[in-house]
Amino acid sequence: MDNTTNTQKHSVLIIGGGNGGISVAAQLLRKMPGLDIGIIEPSEKHYYQPAWTLVGGGDFDIEKTVRKTRDVLPKKVTWIKKYADTFLPEKNLVITKDGQEISYQYLVVSAGIQINWGWIDGLEETLGKNGVCSNYSFETAPYTFKSLQNFKGGTILFTSPATPVKCGGAPQKIMYLAGDYLRKKDLLSQTNIEFCNAGKVIFGVKKYAETLNKVCERYGVTQNHRHELVSIDGNKKEATFSVTQADGSKSKVVKRFDMIHVTPPQSAPDFISKSPLADANGWIDVDKHTLQHKKHPNVFGLGDVTNTPNAKTGAAIRKQAPVLVANLLEVLNQKTPESQYNGYGSCPLVTGYGKLVLAEFDYDGNVVETFPFNQAKERYSMYLLKKKVLPWLYWNRILKGKA
Repeated sequence: MDNTTNTQKHSVLIIGGGNGGISVAAQLLRKMPGLDIGIIEPSEKHYYQPAWTLVGGGDFDIEKTVRKTRDVLPKKVTWIKKYADTFLPEKNLVITKDGQEISYQYLVVSAGIQINWGWIDGLEETLGKNGVCSNYSFETAPYTFKSLQNFKGGTILFTSPATPVKCGGAPQKIMYLAGDYLRKKDLLSQTNIEFCNAGKVIFGVKKYAETLNKVCERYGVTQNHRHELVSIDGNKKEATFSVTQADGSKSKVVKRFDMIHVTPPQSAPDFISKSPLADANGWIDVDKHTLQHKKHPNVFGLGDVTNTPNAKTGAAIRKQAPVLVANLLEVLNQKTPESQYNGYGSCPLVTGYGKLVLAEFDYDGNVVETFPFNQAKERYSMYLLKKKVLPWLYWNRILKGKA
């Protein structure tokens, strides 16, 4: 249902019609079917983004990752097809970009993360041509596989920025698929693969990092840590990196490429970072266990937009949503929120076609695995989980509030 009246009120107002916003709305309605919920979401389309890695590797149909927003929103929710712009939490008001005021009793912010292509000088001008590709948008992901198919040998660079990103493992998943693709094409011996990572290590949890280092050896990947991509010249096929030395000093290095996969820098959306709900770094300022805002008890946040120090993944949202729902209902009933989120995150690390390491961990980096076997081992069953099971689960269970 679209609503364009001048004044609007909702018991629960949700900012963002992505994974988090829809999951919370669906779960709230399962517990309180009569609850008045509004979702502010400007996009006509809803994407299943975790599959874009496989799209880039030529192993998933891009058209199966998109549906109409109206088809995935819970039927009883009021869809406000506008851009949220200004938050007035003292007045329980959100003002949209076109000036409409929407009031709420409870606010849930799940606005996702912002892709900042423009933070890398020259990227926007060359993205989608000259072998410059990225799996981080619906429009550009298919070009990654086209670039792989056209690759005849030379240097491929894979970048990972200094900012938080959607699924910290995604920048290297496509690298392993590319390595496997080139191995099958007998091009690996003619290829130089480099992982240019702004971070210090390949993965933050040692158990999984040990496996990934072996995967890098298999594909002959050179690991360049503390390398942050700052500019790119597609015509010259040159990428410039800022390299941080052990003593903290910085230098510039220019690398030539025949193909480059760029993971763009990411941040909280601008309208969030300028709001009174944000912390000093621009993220929604919530208690990392209850997901309740630190200053405004009738405001909650979940997903990529918050400052919870966990991996920004859909798996995290799946564990956060029921905690948020339980706590919001506690506050609604004038009780103290007691449900706790432990920082669970999952990263299905694709290491080749038919190979996947399922990393699962909490806030403290503790391994919290689901299956009764060593998940640091590459498995075909886990690859099928990512390719077949998780997309079905997303569309049919998670977005319906059933998982």
